[in-house]
Amino acid sequence: MKYTIALAGNPNCGKTSIFNALTGSRQHVGNWPGVTVDKKEGEYKKDRTVTILDLPGTYSLSPYSEEEKIAHDYIVNERPSAVIDIVDGTSIERNLYLTLQILETGVPVVVALNMTDEVEKRGDKIDAQKLSEILGVPVVPTCGRNGKGTHELMQAAVEAAKKAAAPEVKKIYESGDSEEVIADKRYKYIAEIVKQTVVKASKTSAGQKADETVSDKIDKVLTNRFLALPLFAVIMYLMFACALSENFLFLGINGPGRWLEGVVGTVWEYLTGLVAGGLEAAGAADWAMGLVIDGIFGGIGAILGFMPLVLVLYVLMAFLEDSGYMARVAFVMDRIFRKFGLSGRSFIPILMGFGCSVPAIMATRTLESEKDRRITAIITGMVPCGAKLPIFAMFCAIFFPENTTLVMFSIYMTSIVVAVIVSLLMNKLMFKSAVSNFIMELPQYRWPTLKSVLMLGWEKVKGFGVKAGTVILLSTILIWVLSNFNVGSLTGKNLKESAGEEASVMCEMDDSFMASIGNFVAPIFKPLGFGEWRPAVGIVTGWIAKENVVVTFAQLYSDDTSEEYLAEFFGKMSAEELEELGFENGEYDPEAAPDIYSEGILFEGADENALPTMKKDIRTPNAALAYMLFNLLCMPCFAAVGSMKRELKTWKKTWGGVGIQMLTAYIVALLVYWIGFLFV
Repeated sequence: MKYTIALAGNPNCGKTSIFNALTGSRQHVGNWPGVTVDKKEGEYKKDRTVTILDLPGTYSLSPYSEEEKIAHDYIVNERPSAVIDIVDGTSIERNLYLTLQILETGVPVVVALNMTDEVEKRGDKIDAQKLSEILGVPVVPTCGRNGKGTHELMQAAVEAAKKAAAPEVKKIYESGDSEEVIADKRYKYIAEIVKQTVVKASKTSAGQKADETVSDKIDKVLTNRFLALPLFAVIMYLMFACALSENFLFLGINGPGRWLEGVVGTVWEYLTGLVAGGLEAAGAADWAMGLVIDGIFGGIGAILGFMPLVLVLYVLMAFLEDSGYMARVAFVMDRIFRKFGLSGRSFIPILMGFGCSVPAIMATRTLESEKDRRITAIITGMVPCGAKLPIFAMFCAIFFPENTTLVMFSIYMTSIVVAVIVSLLMNKLMFKSAVSNFIMELPQYRWPTLKSVLMLGWEKVKGFGVKAGTVILLSTILIWVLSNFNVGSLTGKNLKESAGEEASVMCEMDDSFMASIGNFVAPIFKPLGFGEWRPAVGIVTGWIAKENVVVTFAQLYSDDTSEEYLAEFFGKMSAEELEELGFENGEYDPEAAPDIYSEGILFEGADENALPTMKKDIRTPNAALAYMLFNLLCMPCFAAVGSMKRELKTWKKTWGGVGIQMLTAYIVALLVYWIGFLFV
């Protein structure tokens, strides 16, 4: 016979650890019908006939929040075979409130008395047998971190499911009592239970514990009003350095994330070379070569390029979350963020957005409120991530060579101000009645297990690969097709106009479908000061990856990067400088020069005389500033959009978020362009 066992419990009670210990890799994540909260299911690894369902963490079954409503409706209406109520032994008084509510549903219940290792460290003792006698249900001591007691727990749960007997519940309130009176009577009953079953550690004559807990001592430092933010800044810097730094701790080496990225990139480049060689040997047409190598392999390569960064960031995030530190960060930042309608937890994804939008948006999964998740995912896409920096560097070098620092600073400040304004407007206009949960728990500090941290990291990476990866791959192929083909490719006109061995159905980007699209949408941007097709195409290709804006400009303004110009530009450099830029043995190579120029010079904003023709399309400094701000605030890359879809669950909400980003970008760029005339 098949059974469904539901896991219930408070947030931070160790429910996820027990779920992972019971199911191992036999689990999957979906979402509850009509809502955005995760639905985690899995098979018991020792008996596949038993399905385990992980209910959202909740403090009670009062159906107010989305999480509480899901847990309440599932237990009361769906009636699982049994419920395992996971109780944190270190906070037994608070946890037993949910236990009493579950017992009243009449569903077979088994209590998992979790965190027994920490209870022992405190010197406390809990009489599990006595607790079982009072509650009238089995109570099994467990330690989810190391899996201790989980086998016995499942045996008790399956046995309870077989008996299908409703627990006997002591009547502690009358049916006509108000909700406040019922809650008060429950807590008084819980106090009696704790008095009979829990023996606290020895106390001093003043009635306090003889020694502070380790968590109390750590909190005196990490939540100190003066030290909290500086220490948090150091911890975040170390996390970002591990994931994103190319000069790890100023040692001149790559951080773990960049190192893994290099390994993956090298392997993928080797495989791409093998496939390209095979296609050439088979005499494949140039369009087939382009589609496979630039389109398909380029798209997959973009996905794989993000994987190491996502993995390292999420392993570190999981470590900080499981250790209990992230709850402290939310506590410290909550007062500030609540002023513009978000909880303190929103600070982490927004801060991560300065590194990379993809893992930053995925980090909104840690937010308990759907409102906070939606708003944070949208405004995180407006943060100047590392991929947008090449755009700013190039434009500052060309249009603002004497005020680069001031312009860069204004861009960062604008992103923060706009994010705050958008957050306030969304709270006022879209979530008028929604109020974030104000309960904030500071769990005990715990040393996370390697298994739980790696499982969470793998889950995030797998989710990114499946969801965001699909969007990136398809969009990369689409953009490649639009950039390399036109009507002449279909009619054969391109072949007739080509000569000799260079005959091809492909076309130059200037004549492609992409150029036609650019000419079509360019008038939309005319009020912003850049209503020509080349800048418009740069915005479109930037949706694949923001770095593409610089590469696209280098291609579209290829007359400005002629062989003569590049030879003159690089001719002023020494052999050592050329070798540092990527020229083999420090010798100038005209074939390698275009790529090295776009990636090593334009990306870094190292040529004040770059792309002079671009100034004919973007004629004024305020138009250039408007272009930078539009790219800053508009729809992020397709990978980030894929992450938004994963977190917001539906395409309707995702495109709604993209619409807000695009409208915000347009309005801000319009204001900057026209207000700029007042200062010219």
